[in-house]
Amino acid sequence: MDFITKVGTAEAVKADCVAVGVYADGELTASARRVDAASKGAVRAAVKSGDVTGQRGAATLLRALPGVTAARVLLVGFGKQGEFTDKGYADAVRTAVRAAGHGTRELAIAGAEWHVKGRDAAWHARTLVIAAREIGFRSDELKSKRENNQTVPEQVSLLLDKRPADEQRAAETGLREGIAIANGMALAKRLGNLPANVCTPSFLGDQARKLAKEFKLGVDVLDVKQIEKLGMGSFLSVGRGSYEPARLIVFKYQGAGKNAAPHVLVGKGITFDSGGISLKPGAAMDEMKFDMCGAASVFGTLRAIAELKPKLNVIGIVPACENMPSGRANKPGDIVTSMSGQTIEILNTDAEGRLILCDALTYAVRFKPASVIDIATLTGACVVALGNINSGLFATDETLANDIVRASKTMMDPAWRMPLDEEYGEQLKSNFADMANIGTPGNAGAVVAASFLARFTKEYPWAHLDIAGTAWKGGAAKGATGRPVPLLTKFLLERAG
Repeated sequence: MDFITKVGTAEAVKADCVAVGVYADGELTASARRVDAASKGAVRAAVKSGDVTGQRGAATLLRALPGVTAARVLLVGFGKQGEFTDKGYADAVRTAVRAAGHGTRELAIAGAEWHVKGRDAAWHARTLVIAAREIGFRSDELKSKRENNQTVPEQVSLLLDKRPADEQRAAETGLREGIAIANGMALAKRLGNLPANVCTPSFLGDQARKLAKEFKLGVDVLDVKQIEKLGMGSFLSVGRGSYEPARLIVFKYQGAGKNAAPHVLVGKGITFDSGGISLKPGAAMDEMKFDMCGAASVFGTLRAIAELKPKLNVIGIVPACENMPSGRANKPGDIVTSMSGQTIEILNTDAEGRLILCDALTYAVRFKPASVIDIATLTGACVVALGNINSGLFATDETLANDIVRASKTMMDPAWRMPLDEEYGEQLKSNFADMANIGTPGNAGAVVAASFLARFTKEYPWAHLDIAGTAWKGGAAKGATGRPVPLLTKFLLERAG
């Protein structure tokens, strides 16, 4: 699906289909009124007949209207006037792309009035692309019989009235950013959706090399012996029960000078999480292939950044392994030594994400980072607290936290700030090691997990995103979401100035 801007009006644009808005009370937007006037009342007639409701998510297709250049006019419901929000705009775009669908070469969206108060031309263009590409994403890569039918328009045009040149440029910048972010999200979704017998740690290493070659990134893929030399005893202990060898993947994007402190992204890469000896229940265990979605978001964000080429340096770190039960696997009560030298008593082998992340966070110190953000499907407790809407945000640096929250709101990729009081860490006391890997069951589990990670981040500004509730969907819509690639990319673009 391609995206361009066009200058023109809805009734005169040359396209297979033009989409205009109608409100729930039957009121027409300016573009809909122009189409209605050109067609001598065809739009108002459709509203009067009840064929057009204007409710959010509704769409009605009118064909061959007299006086209108486009072959088809799509009337898209905006909902109530005054309630056309960020989400309403994205929903309207998704509705238009879905309804135009089959056989449409070009869909023109009358963007001059698809306007959310307080949002600029770049935001509207960027959001249009991300929302439209969401409809076009396909997850049938491994099906033996893939559908070849076109299900989305080949091209989507953002139709603008004659506007100042700077606003036109802003819209084009928004499209460019939206395309890069949507490409990154598609990569994250693809990796997340692949089954664990395909998407292994070694496979992720191969994908990292391909990504690095395509976008001229630096990359190192460390094997078990190299990881052992680093002293990552906590990370390696998690993968011992699997036949699949662990990998430590390190991306390097350099868009600024060599002396500029990089921003580091650390993604949890458990390619399958059985729970280990502390075995998970069987129901929905197939979804534990999504336990590497933090890693997938690092891949996706690095792809987006490499495409946009902002002036800053970024490091991506992905510790990748499987958590499986076997005679070599971690056992409850085992004590391991992390790269930092701190010892950890493993009371539950299903709290493994923090065991691989702690060593990756220690590894990040060598880059003298300006900031470090780890991204992990870390705790079911975060899902209980925030559901599947907000990612949980924990941070030791106020400026970093505020920047992440602002980016999350701009990108409709919401994150909610969670507490990180020192007292929560008291649950991690151990009689036999420096700390335990879990606290009291059922007692602020997401906060305690973040408190564990915080012990390895004293040397830099740090934030943790718990995406256990937002990285994938279950049920009929099962699949990775590509979050938080939009949030992370926007954060980095803002840091680039």
